Amino acid sequence: MSVRADTLVAVPGRVSRRRREALTGIGLLLPSVALVLAFTIFPVGYNVWLATVYAVMSTALQIVVGVAGALILHRRFAGCDFLRGVALFPYMIPTVIAVFVWRWLMNDLYGVIPYVLGALRIPGMPEAWLTHSTIMWVLIVLSVWTFFPFVLVNVLARLQTIPLELYDAARVDGASAVRQFVHITLPQLRNVLLIVLLLRGIWMFTKFDVPWLLGFGGGAGEAIRTLPVFTYQRSFTYYQAGMGAALSNVMLALLLMAVTIYFVAFPPEADETDG
Repeated sequence: MSVRADTLVAVPGRVSRRRREALTGIGLLLPSVALVLAFTIFPVGYNVWLATVYAVMSTALQIVVGVAGALILHRRFAGCDFLRGVALFPYMIPTVIAVFVWRWLMNDLYGVIPYVLGALRIPGMPEAWLTHSTIMWVLIVLSVWTFFPFVLVNVLARLQTIPLELYDAARVDGASAVRQFVHITLPQLRNVLLIVLLLRGIWMFTKFDVPWLLGFGGGAGEAIRTLPVFTYQRSFTYYQAGMGAALSNVMLALLLMAVTIYFVAFPPEADETDG
């Protein structure tokens, strides 16, 4: 019994000493880790973010706007059917027409939107929108306006299949509208949103026509030279077929990595049931 007691008394001391040594070692490693993060990992991550900002921002905003529009149009009110048809209008317009209309609306000299914003005298608004500093935001807004109906239609179709009994039971239990959305609507929309996220993310990452038509590959368009546009320029403007092929392979590798991470993070679930 005395040996066991001595052992029990000695163990906490050894554990405490090992913990102090481990903390000391971590403290000594922190400067090196900070240097690696500052000069290697952070620049690479920031570079990837800059390269995909268009795809990430436009996809995220399409989902937000599409879900919001679907929630509004899901409720019956006067003019609901008319608004559903109007909401699909941007998606039915040919891309060329949509881009040229937006180029006219945002023109610095005779554009309607710059004129209205200038008349409202909103602080911080730029005088010209199709410039290096702001054309990316014009591209993102244009893409959201053009493609959010795809999200709206899919989400609206799923909303119409959610059993109303779930909401009735939640209201009986005293759940607010926010809690109903979080605990009923979002779980029911999970599979649809994940599919929409995957499809829209792939399509926006490989989108060529909208950035090219908006920027025409030169001038302020250099600020929206996405990877597909850059690949096209290397291949067909500068006739560097080898670099164009290499960039195409890089795009394929990035898509495969993103899709792999997607399916690992969001594994497929069983089909949704009414319960």
